[in-house]
Amino acid sequence: MNNKIFLDYKKKLCFTVYELTLKKMRNLNKSRFITSVLLICSITFIVFKNLSASSNFFSTTQLLISQYLGWFIILTANSFLFFSIYLVFTRYKNIKLGGLNAEPAFSYSNWIAMLFSAGLGIGLLFYGVAEPIGNLNDYPEMVDDNLSYNASKALSLTNLHWGLHGWAVYAALGLCFAFSSYNKKKAFRVSSLLGERIENNKPIAALIDIVAILTTVIGIATSLGLGASQINGGLDYVFDIQINEFVIIVLITLLGLLSVSLGLDAGIKRLSQLNMVIAVSLLILIFLLGPSIFILNALVQNAGVYLSQIIELSTWTEAYNTSVYQNGYTLFYFTWWFAWAPFVSLFIARISYGRTIKEFIIGVLFVPSLIVFIWMGVFGNAAIYQVINNIGDISGAVSNNASTALFVLYESLNFSKFLSIISLILIVTFFVTSSDSGALVASMLSSKKGSDIDGDSPLISRITWAILLGVVAAVLLKAGGLGALQTAVVIFGVPFSIITAFACKELYRSLEKELDN
Repeated sequence: MNNKIFLDYKKKLCFTVYELTLKKMRNLNKSRFITSVLLICSITFIVFKNLSASSNFFSTTQLLISQYLGWFIILTANSFLFFSIYLVFTRYKNIKLGGLNAEPAFSYSNWIAMLFSAGLGIGLLFYGVAEPIGNLNDYPEMVDDNLSYNASKALSLTNLHWGLHGWAVYAALGLCFAFSSYNKKKAFRVSSLLGERIENNKPIAALIDIVAILTTVIGIATSLGLGASQINGGLDYVFDIQINEFVIIVLITLLGLLSVSLGLDAGIKRLSQLNMVIAVSLLILIFLLGPSIFILNALVQNAGVYLSQIIELSTWTEAYNTSVYQNGYTLFYFTWWFAWAPFVSLFIARISYGRTIKEFIIGVLFVPSLIVFIWMGVFGNAAIYQVINNIGDISGAVSNNASTALFVLYESLNFSKFLSIISLILIVTFFVTSSDSGALVASMLSSKKGSDIDGDSPLISRITWAILLGVVAAVLLKAGGLGALQTAVVIFGVPFSIITAFACKELYRSLEKELDN
C-alpha cells in the first residue's frame, strides 16, 4: 500500500516537473537557442580536436586583425565615448527608461554593485597589478632612467584600457537595449535594436542574434579563463597546491549553476553585494598596509597625467614604430570590451528600469570608471613602489606568469597569507557572478519576445548556457592558454563593434521620434 502511494506520488511529481519544463521551453526561441548551442559545441569540438592548429590560427588571426584593423578598433572605441557623453547634454537626457511613471527597480547601491560585478570583477583582480607593471615593462616609448615619467605613463595607459572607453561601449549599447525594451516594448535581442527592416527580416535577425550570443559566450569565457588561471596560480604560489584549471572551471561552473537557478534577485543581486563588500575591504587593506602616502600622491598625479594625455593616448595607433605592444594591450582590451558588450550591456539594461538617460550614462560611464581609477591606482602604485625601491621582483613575476603578480605583491606586506586568502575568495565570487549573469544574458538573447522583460528567462536555458560557458573557457585554455582567449575575443569583438555602431544610430533616430511625438 505504501509502495503504491509512493509510486503515485512519484508519477505526479514527474508529470508536474515535465509540465513546468515544457511550459518554460515555450518561452525559448528554439531556432536561436538550438542553433547557437550547436555552433558553440561544434566550434569547441573542432578546437579541442585540433589544439595545435587552433593555436596557430588564433595567433595568426590576431596579428592580421591588429595589422589591418587597428585604426578601426581605436576609432570605434573613441566614437562610442563621444556618443555617450554627447547624450548627457542633449534634449533627450531626461527621458525615462520605461516611461514617465517608471521607478527604478533597484536601489542605486545595488544597481552599481551588480553592473560593476558583472562588468569587471575578474579583470580587475587579474590585471590590477599585472597591467601597470606590464605597461612599465613593455610600452615602447618609455624613457630610460626616468622612472617617474614611466610610472605615470604606465598608469595612464592602464586607465585608458580600463576606464572611460570601455564603459562607454557598455553605456552606448546598454542604453540601446534599455530604450528598445522598456520604451518600445521590444525583446531583449540585438536584432531589435537595428530597426524594423532588420527585425522583420527573420533570417538576418536570427543571424545577428546568434552572432551576439556567440560573442557573449566567447567574451565571458575569456574572463572565466583568466579567473581559473589566477586561482590556480594563487593556490600554487601561496599554498603549493596544484589543481588542474579544468577542475577549477568545473567547480566554479557548479556554483554558477546554483546562483543562476536562484534568479536575478535571489542569486546575482546578493552575490554582487557580497563582491562589493569584499572588494572594498581588500582595497582598503592594501591602501593601509601598503605605502599609503605614496599612493595618495600618485593618484593625484595619475589623474592629471591621464586627463592631459587622454586624447593623445586614445588615438595612438603605433604608426611610426614596429613594436607589438598595441596588439597585446590596447587592441586586445578594446576588442574585449566589444566582445563583452552584448553581455554586460544587456545585463545593465535589465537592471536599469526607471533610470533617466542622463542618470544611466553617468551611472554606467563615470561611476565605474572612477572606481577603476582608484582600484588600479592603489594596486598599481603599490606594485610600482616595490619596483622603485627594489622590493622583491614583481616585474619578473608579471613577465613570467601574470596570474601570480597579485600574490607576489602581497609578499612584502603584512598579513600576506590573509590577503591571499581574501583575494582567492573574491576571485571565486567574481567568477561565479560572471558565470551566472553571463548565462542569464545568453538565455535572454535566445528567449521569445516578452518572456524576458518581466521576469527571468527559462531555467533550462540558463543552466545550459552556464555549462557551455565553462566548457568553452576550459577548451580555449587548453588550446593556447591566455593567448587563445585573447585572440578569440578579438575575432568576435571586431564584427560586433559594427553591429553596435548601427544600434547607436537607430537609438538616436528613436530618441528623436520619442520627443517629437
